[in-house]
Amino acid sequence: MWNEPSAGVAVSALDPNRVARQPQPAVVDSVEPGSIGEELGFEPGDQLLSINGIRPRDLIDYRYLCVEEELHLEVRDARGALHEVTFEKDADDGLGLAFTEALFDGLRQCNNHCPFCFIDQQPPGRRDSLYLKDDDFRLSFLYGSYLTLTNLNEADWARIESQRLSPLYVSVHATEPALRARLLENPRAALLLDQLRWFAERDLQIHAQVVVCPGLNDGVALEQTLKDLARFAAGDWPAVLSAAVVPVGLTRFRPADDGLVPVSPACAREVIAQVEHLQMQFQADLGTRFAWLSDEWYLIAGLALPPRPEYEDLPQQENGVGSIRAFLEALDQATAVLPQRLDQPRSCSWVVGRIVASALQPVLDRLNAVDGVRLRLIGLPSPYWGQDQVVTGLLTGQDLIDGLSQEDLGDELLLPSVMLRQGQPVFLDDMTLKQVRDALPVPVRVVHGAADIVASVLNPVGKSP
Repeated sequence: MWNEPSAGVAVSALDPNRVARQPQPAVVDSVEPGSIGEELGFEPGDQLLSINGIRPRDLIDYRYLCVEEELHLEVRDARGALHEVTFEKDADDGLGLAFTEALFDGLRQCNNHCPFCFIDQQPPGRRDSLYLKDDDFRLSFLYGSYLTLTNLNEADWARIESQRLSPLYVSVHATEPALRARLLENPRAALLLDQLRWFAERDLQIHAQVVVCPGLNDGVALEQTLKDLARFAAGDWPAVLSAAVVPVGLTRFRPADDGLVPVSPACAREVIAQVEHLQMQFQADLGTRFAWLSDEWYLIAGLALPPRPEYEDLPQQENGVGSIRAFLEALDQATAVLPQRLDQPRSCSWVVGRIVASALQPVLDRLNAVDGVRLRLIGLPSPYWGQDQVVTGLLTGQDLIDGLSQEDLGDELLLPSVMLRQGQPVFLDDMTLKQVRDALPVPVRVVHGAADIVASVLNPVGKSP
């Protein structure tokens, strides 16, 4: 499943000289059974106002404040009554509370105007959270979301240093100052190299991302960018831990005059050759390949994915770098021992984005070799986005209905959970899982990961794996 900013979060202003807004109370969403929070009587809907007299700004502050062995909490319960409680605990004991928001003082939005921003390439009229362009260093630290560093003020930099908020995940795109400022349409973007030096001087670290736009930051510019980043990757405590190179994603909703062109197979092969050559240099100089291409490059180019060991410890897996290799590795483990036959024949289908379907064919063949299994893999395009070659996570509810309604789906459809919003059964086009289920002629089973997919293929309709 994928995350997005909550529509309920209060959005903060972007002026770096703004006065900090007062944090809102932290609203309890759930309480872990057997935790200190449960013993204290916390319930969903309660509001945590302060810890030792300090109102936390976000989940990071909450965690830092809870390290103290003696805590004094101010709480407003769901009925509006105020409570104060003082207690002692071990320093490494948490309270077992989860909150409705990670940020209590509002989301820091992006102040750039990148023409390739996916948020700006969506149709109007969807839920508000889909249009929130977060560029918040706290979400980067907590969840690995990418930021540009262009909207940080002095207090933000001081907090990153004092709380050791590392590693962060930074969208670089280009290191040449004028080019980066032009790509982001923000003069503050030109400060990146100085900012990287700031991280290096304080033993703080980042993972970098480069979105390649053909004709803008590829070729010579891409080589300079990766070599500049690699200068900060040496030593026992490198400031830049890794770099991911990903292709620009364009939808049919973008402005017609944005000057962007999609990545072609020929372009993909050129970028692959360029980056793989640099990888050999980085391996010799740094002891790591350092820069990796996302899986989409190889799929667009029609080339085989690199072997799993070449991705090392998968530092950019959440960015689509080696994610298919890791998934195939997990599928290999899940299919290492299969029954020769099923007592009850099983006919089902598995839907994925069209661009990844060919990579999954070996697993499909392995499962279909089980006597009694009839599994069909369906790779769909996305008319919604106007993309023929699309990753699974971008398929929308309408894409599924349009692409599957006339297909032979067997007795059940296996639907990867990456299409759904984290915590909610809703797709990127606001269509709900129930609407899709109602529109398709067979039951739909949401599957989570490789082991769940294999177990679902081997289990009858409606039976939990």
